[in-house]
Amino acid sequence: MALDISKIVQKPLDDGQYFAEEHPKNQIVIHHTAGSSNPYNVVAGWNGNESKVGTALLVAGKPVRSGDTFKDGEIVQCFSTKHWGYHLGVPSETFKKYDIPYKRLDKTSVGIELTNWGYVTKQPDGSFKNYVGGLVPNEDVIDLGKEYRGHQYYHAYSDAQISSLKDILIYLCEKYNISKTYNESIWEMNQSALNGNSGIFSHTSFRTDKFDCFPQPSLIAMLKSLEVKPPIASKPTNTQSA
Repeated sequence: MALDISKIVQKPLDDGQYFAEEHPKNQIVIHHTAGSSNPYNVVAGWNGNESKVGTALLVAGKPVRSGDTFKDGEIVQCFSTKHWGYHLGVPSETFKKYDIPYKRLDKTSVGIELTNWGYVTKQPDGSFKNYVGGLVPNEDVIDLGKEYRGHQYYHAYSDAQISSLKDILIYLCEKYNISKTYNESIWEMNQSALNGNSGIFSHTSFRTDKFDCFPQPSLIAMLKSLEVKPPIASKPTNTQSA
């Protein structure tokens, strides 16, 4: 299914909280927030600091509180994908280690955040807690079968999140002529990522201290499916859209 631009919820970051400068894009970087499923809490947090940290798009997870008004898989836009904010945090030493000239990759990549707690820890009673001690329902936990960056259990990305992410990736890859070819090495430090090569990457491609995103099988399956051409969608006319 093609991305329906009209269903993207516009929640712009305040002026000065991102860089309203247009740059060519040749990478997409998938993150998770390491927080609750509420995307609007994330936006409020970004607006509450002066560091200009943020991504153009967020994808909400399952609502867990009775007062939640967002939907599982809801897409929220904070600024145009033509613009940029800090979302990678790659130190210059990393480029030196791999003998790659330093590049401000934040400018030439589009960041997407999935609202998700990340790794969870199994308790003696069989329950799971996130890193701040909150319980994550067992049905929302995935066992990777082996440790990934020191952890075996993670808060699963929902089916609706992965479906929405797929629509976004297809749209952005076609909009910016970014490669859809799946790269199996994106889950570890990746010289192709650091070189600024065209493609879809994970935050883990750029930093060894990050867990976003983790290699959930359904996420991998979706990424592998992207080279199948989707139906041709009409071009958006709204200048405030993705």
